[in-house]
Amino acid sequence: MTSNAAVPKPARERGKIAPEKLAHVVLRSTNAERLSAWYRTVLEAEIMFSNPMLCFLTYDEEHHRIAIAQFPGLEQTRPMETGLEHIAFTYRTAADLFATYERLQGLGITPYWTINHGPTLSFYYRDPDGNQCELQIDLLDNAAAVNEWFRTSDFATNPIGVQFDPDNLIRRYRAGEPPTTLFKRPVLDPSEVFAQLPASMTPATSAS
Repeated sequence: MTSNAAVPKPARERGKIAPEKLAHVVLRSTNAERLSAWYRTVLEAEIMFSNPMLCFLTYDEEHHRIAIAQFPGLEQTRPMETGLEHIAFTYRTAADLFATYERLQGLGITPYWTINHGPTLSFYYRDPDGNQCELQIDLLDNAAAVNEWFRTSDFATNPIGVQFDPDNLIRRYRAGEPPTTLFKRPVLDPSEVFAQLPASMTPATSAS
């Protein structure tokens, strides 16, 4: 499915009733304590409520952004099943994202995939249950700019992005390279596109 339609006005302005916001994500786990510890570390979240069945976590003014449920009889999902692909969290600045990457790296938590999608610069992690978690920054100013980029860029031939070396990118950032060159997505030959996918699509076996 493809579309080059203009970014619509908010639903309320179009006379439609739609949700005000995306409130939270709920994950099932056979080890809620381990999963809670990972999200508290990665997102610097706090526990709002916890009992043997349920844990609520938040990192902002919302009462919970992540909920983790542990019920009897749960089974681990298999890699590459249909369902939720990943959840994504946007940071305010590149400095915040890079500082988070370095903090987590120091704790042994490293991304399995770092990719410049074009509209975003993204670091992908796997939580202890194998769920994919994207930490990103927006590279374009607004939704209209993203839509224009979809229309005028090579996105049709490369909807994946271009991998990058995070340590090298951070060095260039701190050396003062301007965002116009630092974050510009290179144009690839179509034969190179699928090589931008992560080397392995199976969940990591370690707790990080």
